[in-house]
Amino acid sequence: MAFNELLNDLDHSASAQAAGIRRGYGGPPARTVSARAGLTRLRCASLLKPLYAWVSAARIPDRTRWRRHAEPAVVISSNADTLNLWLAVGPGVVLDDLRERTGVSWALPNGDPSRFGSVEVTADEVATAYAVFAQSAAAGDPVASDVLRWMRLVEGEQTFGTREALGSAEAAIKCGWYGAPEETCLRTHAVAVLPRGGTRVTVVVGMTALPYTDAADREDYRERVGRGLPVEHVHEKLAGWLLRELMATTLTELGGATGHPARKG
Repeated sequence: MAFNELLNDLDHSASAQAAGIRRGYGGPPARTVSARAGLTRLRCASLLKPLYAWVSAARIPDRTRWRRHAEPAVVISSNADTLNLWLAVGPGVVLDDLRERTGVSWALPNGDPSRFGSVEVTADEVATAYAVFAQSAAAGDPVASDVLRWMRLVEGEQTFGTREALGSAEAAIKCGWYGAPEETCLRTHAVAVLPRGGTRVTVVVGMTALPYTDAADREDYRERVGRGLPVEHVHEKLAGWLLRELMATTLTELGGATGHPARKG
């Protein structure tokens, strides 16, 4: 599908973004793609956890301790382990180090800085940061290589079917999903790093914030989150199809082949 077909059908209170980067020495000219409807910036949920893990390694001398928290933060999206890294290093330091390494600047959220998932981003910024990270791994950065390998281990409902949609079983994936009590939407995001060889990289990002206003549904969602129960199936039902279509369309526009995203519903 084309971006206009996907975005024109959105509810007026919804937001969606997609972005992609293809670049690298020895390949075709660099290419970028982006599309947006709704808000300019969206809360990132858990989309940045691999980047947090990457930069925090240099600030935690005990490599065993770093890995004990960094790997589950990426592979199973553990909030407790992410929080350990986030607070041990310091939110401002993590974001400053990301700016130094990637050139992308993100600010601390308003209110409680311990809420790592409240940082607001754009899909273009996420794609840019992950491209730098992926090229660092390709150039031999051992920490980036470890984190990228962990992203390839993400599986099941936590991928929202993005590997199949992109036609790449080897893609490194990280998704983020959440709906805060004060929000009337659920956020479902994903980033994929596709293998290309050498220092060439392709990064695809999809981000959605879709209305979730039924009072009973929202109460059930909050209860599940409070009890530590999974809510991926709620996000899949609401946004999975759109997320996959956004990413598949982005990859097509970058000049890459895709799989066949699941039909809506």
